[in-house]
Amino acid sequence: MTSQIDPRPGENLDVSRMPIYILLFRLGKQVIRPSGMDLTRRMLELLDVQASDEVVEFAPGLGATAKLTLRREPAHYTAIERDEASMKLVTRYLKGPDQRSVIGRAENTELGDASATLVYGEAMLTMQTASNKDRIIAEAARILKPGGRYGIHEVCLQPDDLGDADKSEIERSLSEATHVSTRPLKQSEWRTLLERAGLQVTGTAMAPFRLLSPPRVIRDEGIAGALRLAKNVLSDATARRRVLDMRSVLHWYRNSLAGIAIVAIKPE
Repeated sequence: MTSQIDPRPGENLDVSRMPIYILLFRLGKQVIRPSGMDLTRRMLELLDVQASDEVVEFAPGLGATAKLTLRREPAHYTAIERDEASMKLVTRYLKGPDQRSVIGRAENTELGDASATLVYGEAMLTMQTASNKDRIIAEAARILKPGGRYGIHEVCLQPDDLGDADKSEIERSLSEATHVSTRPLKQSEWRTLLERAGLQVTGTAMAPFRLLSPPRVIRDEGIAGALRLAKNVLSDATARRRVLDMRSVLHWYRNSLAGIAIVAIKPE
């Protein structure tokens, strides 16, 4: 029997124009979260995944967080992923009929009302328009059972009194560097979105946004993974220019950007 190799995300995209998160994956980066796995682990601690939980993950991407969640052996796990190649990547980590990965959209999962006790998503709301942010959060609230928890890990602007002109400048610079529409919010704005959907914030954690700093890369990828990533970046001039541009933007705005994890509950 011959094995079939699944296509990688972004297989047919030009390196000079592909979204930065796809480029980083293709260069070998496995953890593509605003503040790395440390803040992801903190989000999961706040969510307190239990064996009785029915978990839904929005846009699991490469499945790094899915693996951590599945180690806690929840009763059910469903990944909602719009990209078929990413969906197949996550499927590799799933075992048994109570774990599945399906093609779908976070704003319209087609799951039943009150069908989950825990929902989370990372590094995806930041890239959505204001109306889509609302729709995705409303969908999370719809599928949650009363008392259920919703967690996010996104890019946060700081300080909370950052002016509109500075906010627009950061959005524009990030969007140009990532080739993805990037719309981070301030901490109070993230909280307001969740509260507007009828959710009650129960926990918040923040960390520096150091996606491409060497210490963060080593911490997330390990020494071998970091060396592999560096080798791949150095061997491709176009990719190297893209990564250096992104790193420059993140360094320039390092005092205005952070990662934020928030957990909220659906009232009983």
